[in-house]
Amino acid sequence: MDVLGLISNFIRVVEHGSIAAAARGKGMSPAAVSQSLSRLETHLGVRLISRTTRSMTLTESGKRYFEKVRHIPHDIDLASQAAALETKPQGTLCIATTAAFGRYVIAPLMPAFKASFPDIDVELISTDRNVDHRLEGIDVSIRIEAQLNDQLIARKIASLPFIFCAAPAYLARAGIPQTPEELSRHACLVFRYPTDGRFLPWTFKINGQPINAKLNPQFISDDIDIIAKIAENGGGIARLASFIAQPLIDSGRLMPLFCDSDAESLPMNIYACVNERSALNSKVRAFIEFLEAGM
Repeated sequence: MDVLGLISNFIRVVEHGSIAAAARGKGMSPAAVSQSLSRLETHLGVRLISRTTRSMTLTESGKRYFEKVRHIPHDIDLASQAAALETKPQGTLCIATTAAFGRYVIAPLMPAFKASFPDIDVELISTDRNVDHRLEGIDVSIRIEAQLNDQLIARKIASLPFIFCAAPAYLARAGIPQTPEELSRHACLVFRYPTDGRFLPWTFKINGQPINAKLNPQFISDDIDIIAKIAENGGGIARLASFIAQPLIDSGRLMPLFCDSDAESLPMNIYACVNERSALNSKVRAFIEFLEAGM
């Protein structure tokens, strides 16, 4: 009997709140997870979970057992990582990244990364939502400053410029702003952060001090590609990361702003994040170092 497997399924049922959710997370059928739970209860000789068609509740025995075993899968992972720490990078590497950074920066690097590390298979999760490293099996996430939290260990790996830009047709119609103060009189294309609904501020450094420009938001989106497309078609002024803006500027579809201004746009800081220091195994370190070199 695979007792460790039964314990793992029990933990997932408790953490996910239902047999169906635990089954989805493991790619199993609800019936298989339910049967696994029953086998564990038979093995222990106690009822762990009282369950009906509509609800499930931990018994007192179940609560005590969960507290004793909840750390076991994590400890096994740590032991495996420690044993493999000095081995060559191999296995599946699950990376989570913001949608735009994944699309424009990480994806183009993946063929070269695979060529350099043929024993690493990559799963790339591209999303602007907050992710849970432990529950979702994520090895490393690439995040901007607004996404950082105290539960993750973050290492800054790059600092990329933001570029304020607009289409030539818009600037011919509305004029070219010379200072950040003039942005309040222009159509601003603003990114709303999808996890909490905040607008990401347009921050400049003026005389050494960070200043948030007063904006006139006429278009708002939680998709930066939509903002870029609106700007490209004359909808207003956008603040875009350089990896999005520069190809559009090089092709003449957008024009950069404030190039000769004393107002300096604060950059986009990029961080590689892991759940804990022990997660910095050989395949994660290989990816982070490759990404730093490629940027």
